[in-house]
Amino acid sequence: MALDHYVSQVHLKNFYSPAMNGMMHAIRKSDLKRFPTRSQDVCRIEEGSTNAYLTKDRAIEEFLKDVEPRYHASVAKLRENKMDQEAIASLAGFTAYIVACSPTAMRLHSGPLKAQLEATAAILDKQGQIPKAPEILGGKAITDLLADGTVKFTVDPKYPQAIAIANILHHTSFFGNSPWEILHNGEKESPFFTSDYPAAIETFDLNRPINRIVPLAPDLAVRIKPDINLSGTKPDVTFARFSATSFYLKRAEVLEVNRLLVRCAEDTIFFRDDLDWIEGFVAKNCRYRIEPVT
Repeated sequence: MALDHYVSQVHLKNFYSPAMNGMMHAIRKSDLKRFPTRSQDVCRIEEGSTNAYLTKDRAIEEFLKDVEPRYHASVAKLRENKMDQEAIASLAGFTAYIVACSPTAMRLHSGPLKAQLEATAAILDKQGQIPKAPEILGGKAITDLLADGTVKFTVDPKYPQAIAIANILHHTSFFGNSPWEILHNGEKESPFFTSDYPAAIETFDLNRPINRIVPLAPDLAVRIKPDINLSGTKPDVTFARFSATSFYLKRAEVLEVNRLLVRCAEDTIFFRDDLDWIEGFVAKNCRYRIEPVT
């Protein structure tokens, strides 16, 4: 069985510590345990990329073949503000895969599907389309059984993953044609983190799409500001609408980015330098997690 990485090793290797000979630091939000690790030993699941709901159950691996080998060169082009179609496709594709297909994405996207099932059951129950439960269950209606927890809907997380994989080019086009802010970090004592879900959410207006902050290296990240006008449009992988503006962050701004990365991580944060402030910083933000609200 294949051990598939849901965060690309090429990404994680950018956070290797020069002092650790091919390793990086890690800390878990759940217990604040710190440990050294290699990219091949984390963020992986057996057959994580295999999806039986698709005609080609390993289709996402074919997509990643055009993303991962170009990652390092694409980061270099972004750092030098020399982006081209290939680099945009690689970095937008990396972001799309994290947002749409990772375990965190599967968990988040299962919530609305479960809510849809519950709403449909309530409608059918009101219309008299679902018979009462047998006497052993008290002869209750399905709505009552759902309310008291006797009956529960479960969603196979592979199903929302299959939907995301089928639409991965749409996600890539959406991110690649939206405005980017290139975030340069020159603070040597506050390098960017990454995590097991390196696509932190940032909200300023609940009526607009959420921004995505994606760390690419300890000194470089991007803020993708989704363009709502792209919703429902056909994918454009020439990225004709791509635009980017560079920003050089101050320490307080870097810490805010890292704060969002910690809060949005599923459990594990990775970082290059073993700095004294990191454990306390993670401890202050470890109780946060992204949850779907329907």
